[in-house]
Amino acid sequence: MTIEGGCYCGAVRYTAEGEAMMKAECFCRECQYVTGGNSLLAMAMPADGFQITKGEVKGYKRADLENGVTREFCADCGTHLTTRAPGFEAGVILKVGTLDDPSMFGKAESANFACDAQDYHRLPDDMPVHQKWMHS
Repeated sequence: MTIEGGCYCGAVRYTAEGEAMMKAECFCRECQYVTGGNSLLAMAMPADGFQITKGEVKGYKRADLENGVTREFCADCGTHLTTRAPGFEAGVILKVGTLDDPSMFGKAESANFACDAQDYHRLPDDMPVHQKWMHS
């Protein structure tokens, strides 16, 4: 499978080759910051098949979080494109909204960090729901 995507303003573009390693919905507090309060849909693709094809991303990692992830953004428009997680160097986590064809995502296979879900969130009842990360 080949996935292409990019940021809102078009300054950053990427391609990802391979089979999806994970498809998930995340309710963690950090994802709520990035989305403006909602959960986040993401899919992991093999890191060796991922490349930025246009522009550059700016990375940010919170220093106060143990094993914090690095979130990569477009420096121009602020679109959150990817996440790189310690211990998961084999994959790059793509944000579904940045895919040129979001229908390629299909459907999440699990919901994670239900412990951080807000009263206004609707947890799914048609897939596994984990209080923390599914692999914790």
